[in-house]
Amino acid sequence: MARIGDIIEGKYEILKQIGKGGMSRVYLAMDKRLNKQWAIKEIQRKGTDPRLNEVVINSAIVEANMIKSLDHYHIPHINDILEYDDYIYVVMDYVEGESLAKILQTEGPQPEKQVIKWGKQLTDALHYLHTQNPPIIYRDMKPANVMVKPDGDIKLIDFGIAREYKERNLADTTVLGTVGYAPPEQFGGGQTDARADIFALGATMFHAVTGIGPKKGEAFIIRPIRDVIPGLSGGLEKIILKCTHPNPNERYQSAGELMYDLDHYQEVDDAFLAKQRSKLKIFIAMAICFLAFLAVGAVGQGMRIHTNNTDYAQNLVWAENAPEQTEKIGYYRKMIDIKPTEEAPYTGMINTYKADTDFSLDEEAELLDAVTPHLAGLREEAYYPGLAYELGKLYWYYYAYGRSDGDADDSNRSTRMRSSVRWFKDVLDFSSEQDENYRIAQIYHDIGLFNENINTDVAEASDTGKYKPYWDNLIELMGLLSESESDTEIVSLTVDSIVLEAIGVYARKFAADGITESEMRALYDEAVADAQRVNTTTDKTEQLKADVTAQAEIAADSIESAFRKDERGLEY
Repeated sequence: MARIGDIIEGKYEILKQIGKGGMSRVYLAMDKRLNKQWAIKEIQRKGTDPRLNEVVINSAIVEANMIKSLDHYHIPHINDILEYDDYIYVVMDYVEGESLAKILQTEGPQPEKQVIKWGKQLTDALHYLHTQNPPIIYRDMKPANVMVKPDGDIKLIDFGIAREYKERNLADTTVLGTVGYAPPEQFGGGQTDARADIFALGATMFHAVTGIGPKKGEAFIIRPIRDVIPGLSGGLEKIILKCTHPNPNERYQSAGELMYDLDHYQEVDDAFLAKQRSKLKIFIAMAICFLAFLAVGAVGQGMRIHTNNTDYAQNLVWAENAPEQTEKIGYYRKMIDIKPTEEAPYTGMINTYKADTDFSLDEEAELLDAVTPHLAGLREEAYYPGLAYELGKLYWYYYAYGRSDGDADDSNRSTRMRSSVRWFKDVLDFSSEQDENYRIAQIYHDIGLFNENINTDVAEASDTGKYKPYWDNLIELMGLLSESESDTEIVSLTVDSIVLEAIGVYARKFAADGITESEMRALYDEAVADAQRVNTTTDKTEQLKADVTAQAEIAADSIESAFRKDERGLEY
């Protein structure tokens, strides 16, 4: 058992115990190399009940390996899994805050808007899990497994009984979910699917908004929330009742369907629908009047074209000279409304988002709202491969999804890479190998695809031979960077960081695929030297340069470890 002050694996210093279970303890620890706090779950290998002990240990290892392959803002990240004779240590993100169960116990019902916000965040996490290949069914959604951070956002914890979507062989229902939150079919044999998680989320929202949870040993009867608190929304009531319908076929069939209704919960309300029907009658009457004047409109068509051209040019001037980002984007959106397949407003939006080096989720929604309706037409334009290339780079270098304030800049790198793949693929699909950006887009695409698939490949033991092509792409990416005279400091440092992180994580894998120590050290030296040459001009790039320095130390240790020899001169 770890004690305060112990240092595990030479770097994790135990600060205090923050949790305890039957066969496990959770500690707060400080990473002495990275100066970062982690939560470390200590699982005892040997207990008094061998059968139960085996279930707990296997469950913990499954949980750790499953989460280690995930990358989502509302799911803690697993950093390390350390196995010893008597204990297993799982090093994961330290989630500061309180469980939703404790908040409900001390404060009672939560405000409806807050419950909607949490419901959307949990739905987003479930959607991410359910769209993995194969899908992951969480199976234990309940307030005790929802951590509310000081900023009000949540993290979904405890994946001990989550399963990939396939036939399970566990017969002991006591480890398959929590009575009251889990749906009836979860205890009736067979295989649970995404709709089981949707039921449990509905039950969790019911508890959060009414303050009423299941009593131990009794069935949890979910009734209309307005029977409990009359002032609540009819829309939220319908959503919860649909989530928790006893028949899975009558529930939401996916987290995406549920997210849509949560985004529009007020529109599901009976009063709102009645108002919309009244508006529809008025619309029909106005449509009749519109048809009467349609012929008159044809006369002004020629004049309108001239006016549109003038308005388009004027909005471009205003956009280029607007002092605020919101104003610039507004003018570019007006240009798109006038001429939806012109290149200038889209590149203008991209450059505006890049200006502060942070492409936020709200900005992404704004950009996709502008691009997506016109994507089919844009793909027919000769300039589209260049536009797709710029969109890919926007995600690759600047996307903020999954990164919180204070996180290292590389905390969401795999998310950025995976999100960029679709745009780099468009470059390859809509251009030829002779085009200017084709080769670099191919490299970005392949590196992103490697990061998207490698965890699954490792889990399936099918990753052998896939590290050499990844290494070749890193070499070529670094070479193209050194040839370029126009790359910004954030681009240079990000590439350096990608290379050093890859060496730090995969040095042994590279060696197994035939990469020599001298080759590895040469690329390491090139990345370190390039980072040292960069003169940073912003806080963001200064932090990124500091992150690269920390990664360089880890990468150096990884190279040494990968080629270390024993007393007989053999590598191990």
